[in-house]
Amino acid sequence: MYGRKPVIEALRDQRLTVDKVLLAQQARGESVTDILAAAKAANVPVRRVDADRIKRLAGNGKQDQGVLADVLAPKMRTLAAALNESYREQPRKLLLLDGITTPANVGMIIRAATAAGIDGIIIPRHGVASLGPLVVKASAGIVFRAPLLRCGSAVEAAESLTEAGYVLVGLDSDGAESLFHAEFGERMVFVLGGETHGLGAEVRPYVGRWVRIPMAGDVESLNVSTAAAVVSFELLRREKGAAPQVNVG
Repeated sequence: MYGRKPVIEALRDQRLTVDKVLLAQQARGESVTDILAAAKAANVPVRRVDADRIKRLAGNGKQDQGVLADVLAPKMRTLAAALNESYREQPRKLLLLDGITTPANVGMIIRAATAAGIDGIIIPRHGVASLGPLVVKASAGIVFRAPLLRCGSAVEAAESLTEAGYVLVGLDSDGAESLFHAEFGERMVFVLGGETHGLGAEVRPYVGRWVRIPMAGDVESLNVSTAAAVVSFELLRREKGAAPQVNVG
């Protein structure tokens, strides 16, 4: 995490484990004093380093404000590590993000998918908003406890998942099947495309099925985070064996 306020909040959040804080040599001010006090209270080491090092690590020289914290995310691992597990231990229900660049959408997807019990949320390092303070805020801090799987790119993930025997499912308003009636196997990956252009051209060939979310109103599509929530909770409903509730009258 980077930025003075987010780092202070992380240090004060007893649910989080902060490994260390890096502070620019020239950083001064009341907020820096608060960071030092919060780190001391949490027994977290603070290291003064060159400002350029923080900029390189944060990848955002305009917003790092000379401070960076390493926060433990115990459920985060690489997609490769997940796929290297035995067949029975591999995640069954996955979301793959492709080209989603709005941090708020990424954060809300993480929050909804985790709440619905999705086994893994694949967040590529390229082409998707980085896991910075804006994503953390939108997820209400769930990002640190979410089952996140990292990889280089969405197409890299699509290729690896296909080779591992997963079926990739795309969302499209013209999809041949309704999400609520389609039958899925035990191992599935729902691929969520970007806010403007949808799924990228490199990823689309790996999609084996296209489904649509039925809509009763005069609406063409849903925001990607809303669509992710619908998909995630539909899978949870099926797992729990609950029948859809229909109100008449």
